[in-house]
Amino acid sequence: MIPAIVLAAGKSSRMGRPKALLPIGSSGDTFLTRILHVLRDGGLRRAFVVIGAEAAAVRATLPRDDGYLRIVENPDYELGQLSSLLTGLSAVEDENDGVLAALVTLVDLPLISASTVRAVVGAYEKSPGAPIVRPRRGPRYGHPVIFDRRLFDELRSADPSTGAKPVVHAHAVEEVNVDVADDGAFTDIDTPEDYERFIAPTLRRATEN
Repeated sequence: MIPAIVLAAGKSSRMGRPKALLPIGSSGDTFLTRILHVLRDGGLRRAFVVIGAEAAAVRATLPRDDGYLRIVENPDYELGQLSSLLTGLSAVEDENDGVLAALVTLVDLPLISASTVRAVVGAYEKSPGAPIVRPRRGPRYGHPVIFDRRLFDELRSADPSTGAKPVVHAHAVEEVNVDVADDGAFTDIDTPEDYERFIAPTLRRATEN
């Protein structure tokens, strides 16, 4: 089993309001709920959402009785993204001793597609034991990223100030890259300017229609 972990605990300081709660598209989805729909459509059967800042508000937007979803709160979210990743990994292992790997994505990338999720999972299944699988386009690497279970302890030993990047770099020779054309896998929405460029036009078109 490969569960998903969605990191949605940050303060969204550059955005000025919680990214998990931002509206997207015409369906009433937020960044977070859209990502969860995409992960489910991509074939994942379990998703763990790590929340922290504005936890009560974020929790209120999520279904209470969905067996697909588990909400995990990171009380140490201000220590950085790695702390949320480790919170998610601990929840995954607590629930399933036989987990093979975890697929990790960020609430900052709400435009990922189900086809990219399927491509990354499929590549891992064809290369069992690959330490890392992630989408690539030219020199750019995107999300979601699969971490094999054998890296979990390395991630726990990582320096919080540098996060998971040194672990990823240490396994660059072994990693599997999946070439995709999906813009959403590389579109990080961090600021109001990003939101206005990538998300707001879709909302305006929906209102006009």
